[in-house]
Amino acid sequence: MPAVVRGGRRANVASAPKRSAAPKGQGARGRAAPRNQGGVPGKMAALGKLDLTPRAVVLSICAGVGVLALVLATGARAERIGQSVSHGVDQITTGMGLKLRRVHITGASAEATPSIQRALQVQSGQPITSLDLDALQASVQSVGWVREARVVRLLPDTLIVEVKEHDRLAVWQTRGQTYVIDGEGRAIPGADAGRYPNLPLVVGKGADTAAKDILPLLAERPRLMSRVDALVRVDERRWDLRLRDGGIIQLPAVKQEAALIQLDALDQRERLLELGFARIDLRTEGQVAVRPGAGA
Repeated sequence: MPAVVRGGRRANVASAPKRSAAPKGQGARGRAAPRNQGGVPGKMAALGKLDLTPRAVVLSICAGVGVLALVLATGARAERIGQSVSHGVDQITTGMGLKLRRVHITGASAEATPSIQRALQVQSGQPITSLDLDALQASVQSVGWVREARVVRLLPDTLIVEVKEHDRLAVWQTRGQTYVIDGEGRAIPGADAGRYPNLPLVVGKGADTAAKDILPLLAERPRLMSRVDALVRVDERRWDLRLRDGGIIQLPAVKQEAALIQLDALDQRERLLELGFARIDLRTEGQVAVRPGAGA
């Protein structure tokens, strides 16, 4: 058989050694890769390929010491450097027109708006992108009028403050002081009771927390409610309704709605509220005691 010339040398094809057959179970692709005798996971094995020579370790330590020395050497200058960078960014954004020009406050009453404006503490012309919206929201919600708030940045130049105020339930008078209370009976800080002459007046200890139960019942009876001048809490148990004409309606400590229904029925038959009386006693269930007024 002719010889084949490769690289200038003669090679006898017949003399090439034959490959031995692959061991059983290894297939035609060759020998199987040896198992990891040490049981080291693949990721841990990859770590072994890192250059962890003594020279590399020494260089890493030196680099860390250098960074620490730089921070210690600069001291407060590091903070000033950060402030300079921040100031530079602010100048860029304001140069692009991203600066505060307008603040819109929605949902706030005329009485609450000045307090909300003071809480915002923002100035026209400052970079709008640097405003901390979470901090502004927390500041607005600290105002006594505000139940919840939402602050939104509207690029390029507007800040929107959406406010939900506490509802005004009544004016509470106790120990010579007056307060505006919300639906839970809590006094609203900063609210001037003199600005709310149309709110119901509740008087006495415990009237603030009990008002939320009786006032909705009276609101369902506008004919009666229009004649009530004040609701007086008696012994922190029950109510006396003092009318504008000087009459008094004594409600029971329990089943107040049932007593008012009974009063409604009597008023529809006899027009009682128009006749004038000194006192109507509803404290005994199922009974109505009426004391006529002086002119009745």
